[in-house]
Amino acid sequence: MTVIIVLLLIAAAPLAEARWLRVAQREHYLPGTVTTFAVRWWRLHVRNQALVALAIGATAVAVFFGWAAVLAIEAVALGPLGLSMRGRTSQLAWTRRLKALAATHMLICVAMVTAGVLVGYGAATAALTALVLPITLDLALAINAPLENRAAAKFVHQARVRLDKVAPTRVAITGSYGKTTIKGYVRHLATSTRSVVASPASFNNTGGLSRSVNEHLTPDTEIFVAEMGSYGPGEISKLCTWVKPDVAALCNIGPVHLERFGDLDTVVTSKAEIFDNANIGVLNVDAYGLTELADQLDKNSIRIIRCSADPDSGADVIVEDLDVATMRITIDGATSEVPVAPAAIAENVAVAVGVAVALDVPGTVILQRLVDLPGADHRQEISTSPTGVTVIDDTYNSNPAGAASALVVLTDLTARRRVLVTPGMVELGPIQHAENAKLGAAAANSVDDIVIVGHTNRTALLRGTEDGPAAVHLVSTRNEAVEWVRATLEPGDAVLYENDLPDHYA
Repeated sequence: MTVIIVLLLIAAAPLAEARWLRVAQREHYLPGTVTTFAVRWWRLHVRNQALVALAIGATAVAVFFGWAAVLAIEAVALGPLGLSMRGRTSQLAWTRRLKALAATHMLICVAMVTAGVLVGYGAATAALTALVLPITLDLALAINAPLENRAAAKFVHQARVRLDKVAPTRVAITGSYGKTTIKGYVRHLATSTRSVVASPASFNNTGGLSRSVNEHLTPDTEIFVAEMGSYGPGEISKLCTWVKPDVAALCNIGPVHLERFGDLDTVVTSKAEIFDNANIGVLNVDAYGLTELADQLDKNSIRIIRCSADPDSGADVIVEDLDVATMRITIDGATSEVPVAPAAIAENVAVAVGVAVALDVPGTVILQRLVDLPGADHRQEISTSPTGVTVIDDTYNSNPAGAASALVVLTDLTARRRVLVTPGMVELGPIQHAENAKLGAAAANSVDDIVIVGHTNRTALLRGTEDGPAAVHLVSTRNEAVEWVRATLEPGDAVLYENDLPDHYA
């Protein structure tokens, strides 16, 4: 019986493990995240609750009756229902790192089953091994973390040597949101006068930035622009030890990744690490805590360029919205009005201009280049579908400020019918429910239809829409939402796709 059950585990485990390996990969291999998502999924729907209850109960019974382990293993192989092994947003990529993780995890599982067999509880241990796969996978992540850090050190060393050899002016940009957009703006503003290389897409961690340097930096590069992200204190500081930014910019502070940071003051402290070795600091003083931070940095003999969207702020760079396509730009007291893209956010433009000033880009050139600022992919991109429906693609945004801005863009459009499609926002910690309810309330009073995708934020969004006139539609997946839009909307209608959660979210 024990042999049969162990063989069943060997056959069934890959089905369950593939799901959790994909979660680990999507969550950047952070220990603890797999178990967090497992709890969310097993609690979702009565069917999943029944399956996990069956697995737990069968594992307990298997201590006395080995055959019960079959039920536990089968339940774990089947569930949680709804969590795909392949995935829509990204399939499992068998990278070197994932293969190493799978190997370590396999050794842990083999050790557990072997120990169980030796003490006479082989069947029950096989069932338990299947049941706790997410926990043991998190253990494997923790075991492999130091080894992965050591492996990454080789590429970081290569990047450090290359940066020192090419010797570009180094710009680093961080913030809770807006980093990628501002990075594109800075590259655009500075390219007219010098050769610029910017880290691609959202390559904003150690691996991404070292790869950006090693693969994209050329001998004639004069400016290197690095986007820096973080999930907690100390991460940006580590990046700065080898990127060594000359100009550092902090654009926004908000509740993004708040469940990891804890509170906004910790976010400010963590993001402020970007100024540790910089000569010039560029700060959006409209953001939480950054006026005080700018004053503090001023005392540390670092040149500070204050940026703002408030005309009364007294900042060095002020960018005001005059209408949907015009901004007033003030640089060191000199004011001009320029046309800009409707999706441009004043605070983001201000920080980008501040960085350009720090790079000694002439003011006349800055004003000329602002006219055709590039947009960032999937961030308030406006297009018209073949059926004549205006589509606002804001699927890469997941923060309250960005969502509010995109909603304004939708409501400002001339359209017969306005529709919001969203799964809501995540990683906002204790304020996630309130912020999603706020989004639902704002949308319910400004659009005609709201399509709520998935279950993660469904309760909060529904609560927000209770008092508004908008019609609410519930779907389980983004594909279902797209089908609804295609079947329902007509020429002259408009739809905003606000955020798109990876499908390892329920």
